[in-house]
Amino acid sequence: MDVDNEDALVVSVKNEADLQAALHGIGMSSTSNVVLHSPSLDELWTWYRSRFTFVQAAGGAVTDENNRLLVMHRRNMWDLPKGKVDEGEAIPVAAVREVMEECGLKSVRIDPVFNATGHGLLCSTWHTYDHKGKQFLKRTDWFLMRSTSGEKLIAQEEEDITEVRWMSAAELDASREGFYPTLHEVIEAWHTAR
Repeated sequence: MDVDNEDALVVSVKNEADLQAALHGIGMSSTSNVVLHSPSLDELWTWYRSRFTFVQAAGGAVTDENNRLLVMHRRNMWDLPKGKVDEGEAIPVAAVREVMEECGLKSVRIDPVFNATGHGLLCSTWHTYDHKGKQFLKRTDWFLMRSTSGEKLIAQEEEDITEVRWMSAAELDASREGFYPTLHEVIEAWHTAR
């Protein structure tokens, strides 16, 4: 097995009990780089997912005419606009809706050139979180979008958003540590696709 980081904790998981012990151990560990190894990745994924309530979310990596990315400040971290997909709602529609709601934009569209080759899907990220004593596993599908800096940006305060702004590629690189770690992949995909 290839492990990119020598400091990674490698845990062998052969059954659901191993997974439970591994997750408990990971929670007690100070390492942030963990590799789970299993003879059956499908079974491992099934066991892991069964521990959580699944949430489908969608968001946007929105670029303006100056090739800047739309970002927002939420709970003392830089973030990208995203949110839960409503029941029966198409994922791309939810992504556009969430960007408009959280940032106050009126005109947002999935990038037409990128959309022609891949339905606008830039990448997907996964993360877990606890809320009111329940554990959730959230998949966020990210879409490459376009808008204009001519529109007034309005932070959706009821979602704990305190600032919305356009950020250049250089500013993004300089602010990397201020973003949630799951967003690093989205920003890298945005750099490549724009």
